Amino acid sequence: LDLFKHFKLLFNDPAFFTKFGNTLRISFLRLIFGFPVPIILTIMMNELSSTKFKKGVQVISYLPHFISWVVMSGIMISMTASGSAFQNFLKGIFGKELYFFSDNDLFVGLVTFSNIWKNAGWGTIMYLAAITNINPELYEAASIDGAGRWQKIRYITLAGIMPAITINLILQADDLVRGGFDQIFNMYNTAVEDKGEILELYLYRIGISGSKYDIGTALGLFNSVIALILTLVSNKLAKVFGGEGIW
Repeated sequence: LDLFKHFKLLFNDPAFFTKFGNTLRISFLRLIFGFPVPIILTIMMNELSSTKFKKGVQVISYLPHFISWVVMSGIMISMTASGSAFQNFLKGIFGKELYFFSDNDLFVGLVTFSNIWKNAGWGTIMYLAAITNINPELYEAASIDGAGRWQKIRYITLAGIMPAITINLILQADDLVRGGFDQIFNMYNTAVEDKGEILELYLYRIGISGSKYDIGTALGLFNSVIALILTLVSNKLAKVFGGEGIW
């Protein structure tokens, strides 16, 4: 009995490596461009002097998180439809309409942007909680020593939330092989298959829709093992560079 025959079938399928590359591309873009946004947004909100305005910004930034990907995808489709105000705006800049749901590269960009928009505000919760643990006397002492606003942000605020940043980065490491099934499933169409179909969608298509449960199980196990390895490696690297791991 060949225990690894299903993995051999999976790895011999050229489509597997294409979908794996698509997953890594989308995940890295979401991490590189999306991870810093909640940090920047947190610092900006922390610098606001008006409490009411700060709470208003928090509420507005949190709202997209509670919108399902079904609704969010509908918003994206309507916003980028031919003749929409957004398309007219793009036409004024580029001289033509841009079709995000039929162009592979534009689709990847739209996926990255919509993910940031949906989750950036919610991602600030952990960092705002970490800021409340920073001793206010540190800011007062820094002011007495002549430190400017940017110096306070760099040496007090950022330093104070660095443990939270490290933990959040470790927790997001396993997402590199996931790519966000809910989002892609609702926004995907065959026109962007070359760069838009990720491993989880491929798993759904061949494992569930295609009734190839053995191959689907092998693919799911592969995803889980890689996600575990990424989490362990990122946790170890965090400790090597002087940070705090999650265990």
